[in-house]
Amino acid sequence: MIEKVIEVGGQEVKFRSSATIPRLYRIKFKRDIFKDLTELEKAYSKKAKKDEDMEIDDLEIFENVAYIMAFHADPTIPKTIDEWLDQFEMFSIYQVLPEILELWGTNMMTDIEAKKGLAEVSGK
Repeated sequence: MIEKVIEVGGQEVKFRSSATIPRLYRIKFKRDIFKDLTELEKAYSKKAKKDEDMEIDDLEIFENVAYIMAFHADPTIPKTIDEWLDQFEMFSIYQVLPEILELWGTNMMTDIEAKKGLAEVSGK
């Protein structure tokens, strides 16, 4: 489990990434976070290079992922994404998304290293 505080719309927000995130995401949104984050990362890289705006579907995925990671870190936040987003001033997805992708990537690498270590200890 990894936590990170990211500034969103002038507020500090705690986000958490752990092995629980894919399950929470699937339960809440009925979607696969691995597929969604892969698509989001591709879209972000492509749009950032061309200095274009993100598509509405990509923005929705970003909002969903950010919300789940924030909710995982602080279950007292509003129970809906709309209510949660309402508490922020306008902010740039291009400032927040790279931080969230980094948090997710760091968590994934930590999980892989832990599994490798466990396999070595158990002799598999």
